[in-house]
Amino acid sequence: MDRRAFLASGLAVGVAMGAGSALAQEAAKSNRAKFRLRYAPNMNAFKGHAGPDTVDQLKFLADEGFTAAFDLGIGGRPADQQDKVIAEMDKQGMLLGPISVPGGLGGKSLVETDKDIRETLKAKMKDAVEAAKRIRAKWLLVVPGNYNQGVEWDYQTANVIENLRACCEVLDPSGVVMVLEPLNWYTNHPGLFLTKIPQAYLICRAVNSPSCKIINDLYHQQITEGNLIPNLDRAWSEIGSFHVGDNPGRNEPGTGEINYQNVFRHIFKKGYQGALCCEHGFSKPGKEGERAMIEAYRAVDNFEA
Repeated sequence: MDRRAFLASGLAVGVAMGAGSALAQEAAKSNRAKFRLRYAPNMNAFKGHAGPDTVDQLKFLADEGFTAAFDLGIGGRPADQQDKVIAEMDKQGMLLGPISVPGGLGGKSLVETDKDIRETLKAKMKDAVEAAKRIRAKWLLVVPGNYNQGVEWDYQTANVIENLRACCEVLDPSGVVMVLEPLNWYTNHPGLFLTKIPQAYLICRAVNSPSCKIINDLYHQQITEGNLIPNLDRAWSEIGSFHVGDNPGRNEPGTGEINYQNVFRHIFKKGYQGALCCEHGFSKPGKEGERAMIEAYRAVDNFEA
């Protein structure tokens, strides 16, 4: 071999080794260890790293160690989109977090008692169950709606209970679980009937159905009542799922006042196996924000069991 050929072959080997090293470094970043809990990022929020295609984003999330994802509106999306997304989630062994009732509740508030509301609710639940079964969703998120300033509060509570029982007539045989979400009145949702975990607990106990549970949004509950771990313990039998977001700011854990490492340790020790939907924004823009969010969950998931 002449000198020119030798140098060329040596350069090729060097380039190959350099490329191999770069690939090895990139591989070391991927296939990360799975998180202990099933944190569920929004499956459409990682365009910086994976591009606009939802399936590619799911692959990216799975490669980062996530075992769940959520998209509140997936139940109302075209069937071909649903099929691709659910097929990829099945392939990756990912759990789908709660979905919204497609089309909502027809503009009805569950504090109402008009003659048509229960039939409307049953029809909506039948459609929602069909949508949930198609994508193998286990939970339907329900917000009871606004309160009525002209009716005594206890009457409204009784109406909500009766209306939810009507919903459960449809849900019970299906195995799909409705999860009620208390939302804060102070920052985001003035005028809503359901705002606190103890209130939701009372309603679920009165409805007395396995199809009626609570979604504990820790961001909202930090605002309305705090005392997150004791309230979690008291309401545990009626909690079906979780939403996550720090306060103030509603961004990833570690950007606000909630000690999420302690909260997640407590949830883990209670044996929770469901989704914890990361229903929050990013504290930084673009790819930097996406990476900061992922590393924030690595930090708070690093607790002693």
